[in-house]
Amino acid sequence: MAAVRLDSIGEAIGIPVPGASAAIGITGISLNSRTVEPGDLYVALPGATRHGADFVSQAVDRGAVAVLTDDAGARLVALSADTAVPVLVVDGPRNVVGPLSAMIYQSQPSAGQPPRLFGVTGTNGKTTTTYFINALLRSLGQRAGLIGTIEIVAGGDPVPSLLTTPESTDVHGLLALMRERGLDAASMEVSSHAVAFQRVDGVVFDVAGFTNLTQDHLDLHGTMEEYFATKAELFTPRRARAAVVTVDDEWGRTLASAAQIPVTTLATSPDGASADWTVSSTAARGLGTEFTLSGPGSRVLQVHTGLPGAFNVANAALATVMVLASGFDAATVQAAITAHDPFTVAVPGRMQLVSSQPAAVVDFAHNTDALARALEAVRSPADGSRVIVVFGATGQRDQGKRPAMGAIAAQLADVVIVTDDDPHDEDAAAIRADVLAGARAAQEREGAGCVIEEVHPRDVAIRRAVELARAQDTILVAGRGHEVWQEVKGVNLALDDRVELRNALTARGFTVLPADRIES
Repeated sequence: MAAVRLDSIGEAIGIPVPGASAAIGITGISLNSRTVEPGDLYVALPGATRHGADFVSQAVDRGAVAVLTDDAGARLVALSADTAVPVLVVDGPRNVVGPLSAMIYQSQPSAGQPPRLFGVTGTNGKTTTTYFINALLRSLGQRAGLIGTIEIVAGGDPVPSLLTTPESTDVHGLLALMRERGLDAASMEVSSHAVAFQRVDGVVFDVAGFTNLTQDHLDLHGTMEEYFATKAELFTPRRARAAVVTVDDEWGRTLASAAQIPVTTLATSPDGASADWTVSSTAARGLGTEFTLSGPGSRVLQVHTGLPGAFNVANAALATVMVLASGFDAATVQAAITAHDPFTVAVPGRMQLVSSQPAAVVDFAHNTDALARALEAVRSPADGSRVIVVFGATGQRDQGKRPAMGAIAAQLADVVIVTDDDPHDEDAAAIRADVLAGARAAQEREGAGCVIEEVHPRDVAIRRAVELARAQDTILVAGRGHEVWQEVKGVNLALDDRVELRNALTARGFTVLPADRIES
Protein backbone atom coordinates (compact mmCIF):
# COMPACT_ATOMS: atom_id res chain seq x y z
CA MET A 1 0.00 0.00 0.00
CA ALA A 2 1.47 3.35 -1.09
CA ALA A 3 2.02 6.13 1.46
CA VAL A 4 -0.26 9.16 1.33
CA ARG A 5 1.51 12.53 1.39
CA LEU A 6 0.77 14.75 4.36
CA ASP A 7 -0.15 17.67 2.10
CA SER A 8 -2.84 15.47 0.51
CA ILE A 9 -4.23 14.77 3.97
CA GLY A 10 -4.11 18.48 4.76
CA GLU A 11 -5.93 19.31 1.55
CA ALA A 12 -8.64 16.76 2.39
CA ILE A 13 -9.37 18.49 5.72
CA GLY A 14 -8.72 22.07 4.56
CA ILE A 15 -5.35 22.65 6.21
CA PRO A 16 -2.30 23.74 4.19
CA VAL A 17 0.90 21.82 4.95
CA PRO A 18 3.93 23.96 4.03
CA GLY A 19 7.57 23.21 3.35
CA ALA A 20 9.26 19.88 3.71
CA SER A 21 6.43 18.55 5.86
CA ALA A 22 4.25 18.32 2.74
CA ALA A 23 6.14 15.31 1.43
CA ILE A 24 5.95 13.23 4.62
CA GLY A 25 4.43 9.86 3.81
CA ILE A 26 1.58 8.52 5.96
CA THR A 27 1.03 4.76 5.95
CA GLY A 28 -1.38 4.34 8.86
CA ILE A 29 -3.55 6.15 11.39
CA SER A 30 -4.11 5.51 15.10
CA LEU A 31 -6.15 6.93 17.98
CA ASN A 32 -4.12 5.06 20.59
CA SER A 33 -0.52 6.07 21.33
CA ARG A 34 0.20 2.50 22.49
CA THR A 35 -0.70 0.97 19.11
CA VAL A 36 1.05 3.49 16.86
CA GLU A 37 3.19 1.98 14.10
CA PRO A 38 6.04 3.69 12.24
CA GLY A 39 4.62 6.00 9.58
CA ASP A 40 1.30 6.57 11.38
CA LEU A 41 -0.70 9.75 11.75
CA TYR A 42 -1.52 9.95 15.47
CA VAL A 43 -4.94 11.47 16.15
CA ALA A 44 -5.04 13.04 19.62
CA LEU A 45 -8.67 13.28 20.76
CA PRO A 46 -10.18 14.56 24.02
CA GLY A 47 -11.05 11.71 26.37
CA ALA A 48 -13.15 11.26 29.48
CA THR A 49 -10.25 12.02 31.84
CA ARG A 50 -7.19 12.79 29.68
CA HIS A 51 -6.59 14.35 26.30
CA GLY A 52 -4.81 12.28 23.69
CA ALA A 53 -2.35 15.14 23.28
CA ASP A 54 -0.88 14.16 26.64
CA PHE A 55 0.53 11.09 24.92
CA VAL A 56 2.02 12.67 21.80
CA SER A 57 5.60 12.03 22.91
CA GLN A 58 4.86 8.33 23.36
CA ALA A 59 3.23 8.21 19.92
CA VAL A 60 6.24 9.91 18.33
CA ASP A 61 8.61 7.53 20.13
CA ARG A 62 6.69 4.65 18.56
CA GLY A 63 7.06 6.13 15.07
CA ALA A 64 4.24 8.60 14.51
CA VAL A 65 5.31 11.04 11.78
CA ALA A 66 2.52 13.60 12.27
CA VAL A 67 -0.20 14.53 14.75
CA LEU A 68 -3.80 15.63 14.20
CA THR A 69 -5.62 17.26 17.11
CA ASP A 70 -7.94 20.09 18.17
CA ASP A 71 -7.15 23.52 19.69
CA ALA A 72 -7.05 22.16 23.23
CA GLY A 73 -4.71 19.39 22.13
CA ALA A 74 -2.47 21.83 20.28
CA ARG A 75 -2.11 23.93 23.44
CA LEU A 76 -1.11 20.84 25.43
CA VAL A 77 1.45 19.90 22.78
CA ALA A 78 2.86 23.44 22.85
CA LEU A 79 3.25 23.31 26.63
CA SER A 80 5.11 20.01 26.51
CA ALA A 81 8.60 19.36 25.16
CA ASP A 82 9.29 20.30 21.55
CA THR A 83 7.42 18.03 19.15
CA ALA A 84 9.62 16.89 16.28
CA VAL A 85 6.71 16.14 13.92
CA PRO A 86 4.09 18.36 12.22
CA VAL A 87 0.92 19.04 14.19
CA LEU A 88 -2.29 19.62 12.22
CA VAL A 89 -5.10 21.39 14.08
CA VAL A 90 -8.76 21.07 13.11
CA ASP A 91 -12.09 21.69 14.82
CA GLY A 92 -13.72 18.38 15.70
CA PRO A 93 -10.95 15.97 14.66
CA ARG A 94 -13.23 13.02 15.40
CA ASN A 95 -15.33 14.07 12.39
CA VAL A 96 -12.46 13.50 9.95
CA VAL A 97 -11.00 10.27 11.36
CA GLY A 98 -13.21 7.97 9.30
CA PRO A 99 -12.72 9.68 5.94
CA LEU A 100 -8.98 10.02 6.57
CA SER A 101 -8.76 6.33 7.50
CA ALA A 102 -10.50 5.42 4.24
CA MET A 103 -8.07 7.67 2.34
CA ILE A 104 -4.91 6.39 4.04
CA TYR A 105 -5.83 2.69 3.87
CA GLN A 106 -7.58 2.96 0.47
CA SER A 107 -10.18 0.68 2.02
CA GLN A 108 -13.28 1.54 0.01
CA PRO A 109 -13.80 -0.26 -3.31
CA SER A 110 -15.85 1.27 -6.08
CA ALA A 111 -19.47 0.12 -6.42
CA GLY A 112 -19.57 -3.46 -7.61
CA GLN A 113 -15.91 -4.13 -6.78
CA PRO A 114 -14.85 -6.65 -4.11
CA PRO A 115 -15.23 -6.98 -1.33
CA ARG A 116 -19.00 -6.54 -1.28
CA LEU A 117 -19.84 -4.95 2.09
CA PHE A 118 -22.88 -5.99 4.12
CA GLY A 119 -23.85 -3.99 7.24
CA VAL A 120 -26.51 -5.25 9.65
CA THR A 121 -28.15 -3.07 12.29
CA GLY A 122 -31.12 -3.37 14.63
CA THR A 123 -31.55 -4.26 18.30
CA ASN A 124 -31.58 -8.05 18.09
CA GLY A 125 -30.31 -10.51 15.49
CA LYS A 126 -27.28 -8.62 14.15
CA THR A 127 -24.72 -11.25 15.05
CA THR A 128 -26.67 -14.23 13.79
CA THR A 129 -27.62 -12.45 10.57
CA THR A 130 -23.98 -11.64 9.78
CA TYR A 131 -23.00 -15.26 10.43
CA PHE A 132 -25.85 -16.38 8.17
CA ILE A 133 -24.77 -13.97 5.41
CA ASN A 134 -21.22 -15.30 5.57
CA ALA A 135 -22.35 -18.92 5.62
CA LEU A 136 -24.51 -18.32 2.53
CA LEU A 137 -21.68 -16.47 0.78
CA ARG A 138 -19.31 -19.36 1.46
CA SER A 139 -21.92 -21.74 0.06
CA LEU A 140 -21.83 -19.57 -3.06
CA GLY A 141 -18.07 -20.03 -3.32
CA GLN A 142 -17.20 -16.60 -1.92
CA ARG A 143 -14.37 -15.80 0.49
CA ALA A 144 -16.06 -13.74 3.22
CA GLY A 145 -14.74 -11.66 6.11
CA LEU A 146 -16.51 -10.70 9.32
CA ILE A 147 -16.38 -7.81 11.80
CA GLY A 148 -18.67 -8.32 14.76
CA THR A 149 -19.40 -8.84 18.43
CA ILE A 150 -17.79 -12.25 18.70
CA GLU A 151 -14.84 -12.25 16.34
CA ILE A 152 -13.06 -10.65 13.42
CA VAL A 153 -12.28 -12.75 10.35
CA ALA A 154 -10.11 -11.09 7.72
CA GLY A 155 -8.86 -14.04 5.70
CA GLY A 156 -6.67 -15.53 8.43
CA ASP A 157 -7.33 -17.05 11.84
CA PRO A 158 -10.28 -15.45 13.65
CA VAL A 159 -9.44 -13.07 16.49
CA PRO A 160 -11.80 -12.17 19.38
CA SER A 161 -13.62 -8.85 19.23
CA LEU A 162 -13.51 -6.23 21.97
CA LEU A 163 -16.34 -4.07 20.55
CA THR A 164 -19.37 -4.82 18.37
CA THR A 165 -17.82 -2.45 15.85
CA PRO A 166 -14.14 -1.41 16.26
CA GLU A 167 -12.92 2.18 15.94
CA SER A 168 -13.04 3.59 12.41
CA THR A 169 -9.24 3.46 12.12
CA ASP A 170 -9.34 -0.29 12.76
CA VAL A 171 -12.41 -0.84 10.57
CA HIS A 172 -10.72 0.71 7.55
CA GLY A 173 -7.48 -1.11 8.27
CA LEU A 174 -9.38 -4.41 8.38
CA LEU A 175 -11.26 -3.66 5.17
CA ALA A 176 -7.97 -2.85 3.45
CA LEU A 177 -6.50 -6.11 4.74
CA MET A 178 -9.50 -8.00 3.35
CA ARG A 179 -8.94 -6.42 -0.06
CA GLU A 180 -5.25 -7.29 0.03
CA ARG A 181 -6.08 -10.90 0.89
CA GLY A 182 -8.54 -11.16 -1.99
CA LEU A 183 -11.75 -11.56 -0.02
CA ASP A 184 -14.92 -11.33 -2.07
CA ALA A 185 -17.22 -9.97 0.64
CA ALA A 186 -17.40 -8.85 4.26
CA SER A 187 -20.21 -8.60 6.81
CA MET A 188 -20.27 -6.19 9.71
CA GLU A 189 -22.48 -5.65 12.72
CA VAL A 190 -23.31 -1.95 12.99
CA SER A 191 -24.50 -1.00 16.46
CA SER A 192 -26.07 2.32 17.39
CA HIS A 193 -22.88 3.02 19.36
CA ALA A 194 -20.88 2.52 16.15
CA VAL A 195 -22.93 5.20 14.37
CA ALA A 196 -23.13 7.58 17.33
CA PHE A 197 -19.39 7.33 18.05
CA GLN A 198 -18.49 7.58 14.35
CA ARG A 199 -16.87 4.14 14.11
CA VAL A 200 -18.25 3.53 10.60
CA ASP A 201 -17.56 6.99 9.20
CA GLY A 202 -16.10 6.70 5.72
CA VAL A 203 -17.54 3.21 5.16
CA VAL A 204 -20.08 2.76 2.37
CA PHE A 205 -21.95 -0.56 2.50
CA ASP A 206 -23.22 -2.21 -0.66
CA VAL A 207 -26.23 -3.48 1.29
CA ALA A 208 -27.42 -2.34 4.73
CA GLY A 209 -29.89 -4.55 6.59
CA PHE A 210 -32.33 -3.81 9.43
CA THR A 211 -33.60 -6.48 11.82
CA ASN A 212 -35.90 -4.81 14.40
CA LEU A 213 -35.96 -2.14 17.06
CA THR A 214 -36.87 -2.72 20.70
CA GLN A 215 -35.92 -1.01 23.96
CA ASP A 216 -32.17 -1.05 24.57
CA HIS A 217 -29.29 1.41 25.00
CA LEU A 218 -31.57 4.19 26.25
CA ASP A 219 -28.77 5.07 28.68
CA LEU A 220 -27.01 6.42 25.57
CA HIS A 221 -29.89 7.60 23.40
CA GLY A 222 -32.45 8.75 25.97
CA THR A 223 -35.57 7.94 23.93
CA MET A 224 -36.65 5.33 21.40
CA GLU A 225 -36.99 8.11 18.83
CA GLU A 226 -33.34 9.09 19.24
CA TYR A 227 -32.30 5.43 19.20
CA PHE A 228 -34.19 4.98 15.91
CA ALA A 229 -32.75 8.18 14.42
CA THR A 230 -29.22 6.93 15.10
CA LYS A 231 -29.95 3.60 13.42
CA ALA A 232 -31.59 5.37 10.48
CA GLU A 233 -28.37 7.24 9.70
CA LEU A 234 -27.02 4.00 8.25
CA PHE A 235 -29.67 4.15 5.53
CA THR A 236 -28.36 7.29 3.84
CA PRO A 237 -26.29 7.63 0.63
CA ARG A 238 -23.07 8.45 2.48
CA ARG A 239 -23.23 5.14 4.35
CA ALA A 240 -24.98 2.61 2.04
CA ARG A 241 -25.95 2.04 -1.58
CA ALA A 242 -29.01 -0.17 -1.00
CA ALA A 243 -31.00 -1.56 1.91
CA VAL A 244 -33.12 -4.50 3.02
CA VAL A 245 -35.49 -3.54 5.83
CA THR A 246 -37.56 -5.97 7.89
CA VAL A 247 -40.97 -4.37 8.32
CA ASP A 248 -42.42 -6.61 11.03
CA ASP A 249 -42.50 -3.71 13.50
CA GLU A 250 -43.55 -0.07 13.20
CA TRP A 251 -39.96 1.11 13.36
CA GLY A 252 -39.08 -0.98 10.32
CA ARG A 253 -42.03 0.36 8.37
CA THR A 254 -41.06 3.92 9.28
CA LEU A 255 -37.49 3.29 8.21
CA ALA A 256 -38.52 1.76 4.90
CA SER A 257 -40.56 4.81 4.01
CA ALA A 258 -37.96 7.34 5.20
CA ALA A 259 -34.71 5.76 3.93
CA GLN A 260 -32.83 7.84 1.38
CA ILE A 261 -31.52 4.86 -0.60
CA PRO A 262 -33.25 2.07 -2.61
CA VAL A 263 -35.05 -0.23 -0.16
CA THR A 264 -36.20 -3.83 -0.48
CA THR A 265 -38.73 -4.70 2.22
CA LEU A 266 -39.10 -8.03 4.03
CA ALA A 267 -42.01 -9.29 6.15
CA THR A 268 -41.38 -12.41 8.22
CA SER A 269 -44.43 -12.53 10.52
CA PRO A 270 -47.86 -13.69 9.31
CA ASP A 271 -49.52 -10.46 10.44
CA GLY A 272 -46.75 -8.20 9.10
CA ALA A 273 -47.08 -5.45 6.56
CA SER A 274 -47.05 -6.06 2.82
CA ALA A 275 -43.50 -6.31 1.52
CA ASP A 276 -41.36 -7.15 -1.48
CA TRP A 277 -40.34 -10.44 0.12
CA THR A 278 -42.51 -12.44 2.52
CA VAL A 279 -42.08 -15.54 4.66
CA SER A 280 -44.81 -18.19 4.60
CA SER A 281 -45.43 -21.91 5.08
CA THR A 282 -43.24 -22.25 8.15
CA ALA A 283 -42.90 -25.79 9.49
CA ALA A 284 -40.82 -27.34 12.23
CA ARG A 285 -37.88 -29.46 11.09
CA GLY A 286 -35.86 -30.83 13.97
CA LEU A 287 -34.97 -27.97 16.31
CA GLY A 288 -35.26 -25.50 13.45
CA THR A 289 -37.72 -24.38 10.79
CA GLU A 290 -38.19 -24.67 7.06
CA PHE A 291 -40.09 -21.93 5.26
CA THR A 292 -40.95 -20.39 1.91
CA LEU A 293 -39.52 -17.02 0.90
CA SER A 294 -41.51 -15.34 -1.88
CA GLY A 295 -40.45 -12.23 -3.76
CA PRO A 296 -40.88 -10.07 -6.83
CA GLY A 297 -41.19 -11.65 -10.26
CA SER A 298 -42.71 -14.84 -8.81
CA ARG A 299 -39.37 -15.77 -7.27
CA VAL A 300 -39.78 -18.44 -4.59
CA LEU A 301 -37.05 -19.97 -2.41
CA GLN A 302 -37.28 -22.86 0.00
CA VAL A 303 -35.15 -22.09 3.04
CA HIS A 304 -34.22 -23.94 6.22
CA THR A 305 -32.55 -22.86 9.44
CA GLY A 306 -31.40 -25.36 12.02
CA LEU A 307 -31.44 -22.77 14.80
CA PRO A 308 -34.62 -22.65 16.90
CA GLY A 309 -37.07 -19.77 17.10
CA ALA A 310 -39.11 -17.55 14.82
CA PHE A 311 -36.46 -14.87 15.17
CA ASN A 312 -33.96 -17.14 13.43
CA VAL A 313 -36.41 -17.51 10.56
CA ALA A 314 -36.34 -13.71 10.34
CA ASN A 315 -32.54 -13.68 10.52
CA ALA A 316 -32.22 -16.31 7.79
CA ALA A 317 -34.73 -14.53 5.57
CA LEU A 318 -32.93 -11.20 5.99
CA ALA A 319 -29.55 -12.77 5.20
CA THR A 320 -30.99 -14.35 2.06
CA VAL A 321 -32.59 -11.18 0.75
CA MET A 322 -29.47 -9.11 1.51
CA VAL A 323 -27.36 -11.52 -0.56
CA LEU A 324 -29.93 -11.35 -3.36
CA ALA A 325 -29.88 -7.55 -3.17
CA SER A 326 -26.11 -7.60 -3.65
CA GLY A 327 -26.49 -9.10 -7.12
CA PHE A 328 -26.78 -12.89 -6.82
CA ASP A 329 -29.70 -14.42 -8.71
CA ALA A 330 -32.38 -16.45 -6.94
CA ALA A 331 -31.66 -19.74 -8.74
CA THR A 332 -28.00 -19.67 -7.73
CA VAL A 333 -28.88 -18.81 -4.13
CA GLN A 334 -31.47 -21.60 -3.98
CA ALA A 335 -28.95 -24.13 -5.25
CA ALA A 336 -26.47 -23.06 -2.54
CA ILE A 337 -29.11 -23.26 0.21
CA THR A 338 -30.24 -26.70 -0.92
CA ALA A 339 -26.73 -28.10 -1.24
CA HIS A 340 -25.13 -26.66 1.89
CA ASP A 341 -27.89 -25.78 4.45
CA PRO A 342 -25.93 -22.63 5.43
CA PHE A 343 -28.36 -21.39 8.08
CA THR A 344 -27.60 -24.31 10.37
CA VAL A 345 -24.19 -22.78 11.13
CA ALA A 346 -23.36 -22.63 14.84
CA VAL A 347 -23.25 -19.07 16.17
CA PRO A 348 -21.31 -18.91 19.46
CA GLY A 349 -23.56 -17.93 22.34
CA ARG A 350 -26.63 -17.48 20.14
CA MET A 351 -29.22 -20.18 20.94
CA GLN A 352 -26.24 -22.47 21.46
CA LEU A 353 -27.19 -25.99 22.51
CA VAL A 354 -25.12 -27.52 25.33
CA SER A 355 -27.21 -30.67 25.92
CA SER A 356 -30.44 -32.17 24.65
CA GLN A 357 -31.79 -33.98 27.76
CA PRO A 358 -32.46 -31.66 29.44
CA ALA A 359 -32.33 -29.19 26.58
CA ALA A 360 -29.78 -26.65 27.80
CA VAL A 361 -29.29 -23.47 25.79
CA VAL A 362 -27.03 -20.41 26.17
CA ASP A 363 -28.18 -17.22 24.48
CA PHE A 364 -27.10 -13.57 24.40
CA ALA A 365 -30.65 -12.29 25.07
CA HIS A 366 -30.03 -9.24 27.25
CA ASN A 367 -33.10 -7.07 26.71
CA THR A 368 -36.83 -7.59 27.12
CA ASP A 369 -37.70 -8.45 23.53
CA ALA A 370 -34.77 -10.81 23.03
CA LEU A 371 -35.51 -12.59 26.32
CA ALA A 372 -39.17 -13.04 25.35
CA ARG A 373 -38.24 -14.46 21.95
CA ALA A 374 -35.70 -16.82 23.44
CA LEU A 375 -38.12 -18.11 26.08
CA GLU A 376 -40.80 -18.69 23.45
CA ALA A 377 -38.30 -20.46 21.18
CA VAL A 378 -37.13 -22.99 23.79
CA ARG A 379 -40.59 -23.95 25.08
CA SER A 380 -41.06 -27.68 24.41
CA PRO A 381 -44.50 -29.04 23.42
CA ALA A 382 -43.86 -32.18 25.50
CA ASP A 383 -46.28 -32.74 28.38
CA GLY A 384 -44.80 -31.79 31.74
CA SER A 385 -41.80 -29.99 30.30
CA ARG A 386 -40.74 -26.86 32.18
CA VAL A 387 -38.62 -23.89 31.19
CA ILE A 388 -36.00 -22.84 33.74
CA VAL A 389 -34.37 -19.48 33.00
CA VAL A 390 -31.21 -18.02 34.53
CA PHE A 391 -30.57 -14.35 33.79
CA GLY A 392 -29.75 -10.92 35.20
CA ALA A 393 -29.33 -7.37 33.95
CA THR A 394 -26.22 -5.40 33.10
CA GLY A 395 -25.06 -2.67 35.45
CA GLN A 396 -24.76 0.97 34.35
CA ARG A 397 -27.05 0.32 31.39
CA ASP A 398 -30.69 1.27 30.68
CA GLN A 399 -32.14 0.67 34.14
CA GLY A 400 -35.69 0.93 32.82
CA LYS A 401 -35.58 -2.47 31.15
CA ARG A 402 -34.75 -4.40 34.33
CA PRO A 403 -38.27 -4.83 35.79
CA ALA A 404 -39.62 -5.45 32.29
CA MET A 405 -37.17 -8.31 31.83
CA GLY A 406 -38.22 -9.74 35.18
CA ALA A 407 -41.87 -9.53 34.20
CA ILE A 408 -41.29 -11.30 30.87
CA ALA A 409 -39.42 -14.10 32.64
CA ALA A 410 -42.26 -14.56 35.14
CA GLN A 411 -44.81 -14.69 32.34
CA LEU A 412 -42.97 -17.13 30.06
CA ALA A 413 -40.87 -19.39 32.33
CA ASP A 414 -41.80 -21.94 34.97
CA VAL A 415 -38.74 -21.37 37.13
CA VAL A 416 -37.09 -17.92 37.21
CA ILE A 417 -33.60 -17.68 38.70
CA VAL A 418 -32.46 -14.07 38.93
CA THR A 419 -28.70 -13.66 39.19
CA ASP A 420 -25.91 -11.29 38.12
CA ASP A 421 -24.97 -10.38 34.57
CA ASP A 422 -22.11 -7.85 34.33
CA PRO A 423 -22.63 -5.49 37.30
CA HIS A 424 -19.74 -3.24 36.22
CA ASP A 425 -19.38 -0.63 38.98
CA GLU A 426 -23.00 -0.80 40.14
CA ASP A 427 -24.19 -2.68 43.22
CA ALA A 428 -25.13 -6.18 42.05
CA ALA A 429 -27.78 -6.65 44.75
CA ALA A 430 -29.56 -3.45 43.66
CA ILE A 431 -29.66 -4.65 40.05
CA ARG A 432 -31.12 -7.99 41.09
CA ALA A 433 -33.70 -6.18 43.22
CA ASP A 434 -34.93 -4.22 40.18
CA VAL A 435 -35.31 -7.41 38.14
CA LEU A 436 -36.97 -9.30 40.99
CA ALA A 437 -39.45 -6.46 41.56
CA GLY A 438 -40.64 -6.78 37.98
CA ALA A 439 -40.88 -10.56 38.18
CA ARG A 440 -42.82 -10.58 41.45
CA ALA A 441 -45.16 -7.82 40.33
CA ALA A 442 -46.01 -9.77 37.17
CA GLN A 443 -46.44 -12.96 39.17
CA GLU A 444 -48.93 -11.25 41.49
CA ARG A 445 -50.67 -9.25 38.77
CA GLU A 446 -51.20 -12.15 36.37
CA GLY A 447 -51.33 -15.03 38.82
CA ALA A 448 -48.31 -16.64 37.19
CA GLY A 449 -47.49 -20.00 38.68
CA CYS A 450 -43.75 -19.69 38.28
CA VAL A 451 -41.18 -20.19 40.99
CA ILE A 452 -38.89 -17.16 41.49
CA GLU A 453 -35.49 -17.46 43.14
CA GLU A 454 -32.58 -15.09 43.68
CA VAL A 455 -29.25 -16.92 43.44
CA HIS A 456 -25.77 -15.46 43.13
CA PRO A 457 -23.03 -15.54 42.03
CA ARG A 458 -23.86 -16.58 38.49
CA ASP A 459 -22.06 -19.93 38.45
CA VAL A 460 -24.01 -20.99 41.55
CA ALA A 461 -27.25 -19.90 39.84
CA ILE A 462 -26.43 -22.09 36.84
CA ARG A 463 -25.77 -25.07 39.13
CA ARG A 464 -29.09 -24.38 40.86
CA ALA A 465 -30.93 -24.50 37.53
CA VAL A 466 -29.34 -27.85 36.69
CA GLU A 467 -30.14 -29.14 40.19
CA LEU A 468 -33.84 -28.40 39.56
CA ALA A 469 -33.93 -29.75 36.00
CA ARG A 470 -35.38 -33.04 34.85
CA ALA A 471 -34.50 -34.70 31.56
CA GLN A 472 -37.67 -33.39 29.86
CA ASP A 473 -37.10 -29.78 30.95
CA THR A 474 -35.35 -26.88 29.20
CA ILE A 475 -32.71 -24.64 30.78
CA LEU A 476 -32.08 -21.24 29.23
CA VAL A 477 -29.06 -19.29 30.47
CA ALA A 478 -29.53 -15.82 29.01
CA GLY A 479 -27.72 -12.52 28.78
CA ARG A 480 -24.01 -13.18 28.27
CA GLY A 481 -23.85 -15.64 25.38
CA HIS A 482 -20.28 -16.03 24.12
CA GLU A 483 -18.70 -13.76 26.74
CA VAL A 484 -15.96 -15.27 28.88
CA TRP A 485 -15.34 -12.45 31.40
CA GLN A 486 -17.71 -10.96 33.96
CA GLU A 487 -16.88 -7.39 35.03
CA VAL A 488 -17.42 -6.74 38.74
CA LYS A 489 -16.15 -3.49 40.30
CA GLY A 490 -13.48 -3.05 37.67
CA VAL A 491 -12.25 -6.66 37.91
CA ASN A 492 -12.71 -9.17 35.09
CA LEU A 493 -13.68 -12.57 36.46
CA ALA A 494 -13.35 -15.63 34.22
CA LEU A 495 -16.90 -16.87 33.57
CA ASP A 496 -18.22 -18.71 30.51
CA ASP A 497 -21.90 -19.69 30.79
CA ARG A 498 -21.35 -22.57 28.37
CA VAL A 499 -18.54 -24.06 30.45
CA GLU A 500 -20.42 -23.62 33.73
CA LEU A 501 -23.56 -25.18 32.27
CA ARG A 502 -21.64 -28.11 30.78
CA ASN A 503 -19.81 -28.78 34.05
CA ALA A 504 -23.01 -28.62 36.10
CA LEU A 505 -24.83 -30.99 33.75
CA THR A 506 -21.91 -33.43 33.73
CA ALA A 507 -21.76 -33.40 37.53
CA ARG A 508 -25.41 -34.50 37.62
CA GLY A 509 -24.82 -37.30 35.15
CA PHE A 510 -26.48 -35.70 32.12
CA THR A 511 -24.94 -36.15 28.67
CA VAL A 512 -23.56 -32.99 27.07
CA LEU A 513 -22.35 -32.09 23.59
CA PRO A 514 -18.59 -32.26 22.93
CA ALA A 515 -16.70 -29.25 24.30
CA ASP A 516 -15.52 -28.11 20.86
CA ARG A 517 -19.15 -27.63 19.87
CA ILE A 518 -19.93 -25.67 23.02
CA GLU A 519 -17.08 -23.16 23.20
CA SER A 520 -16.76 -22.80 19.41
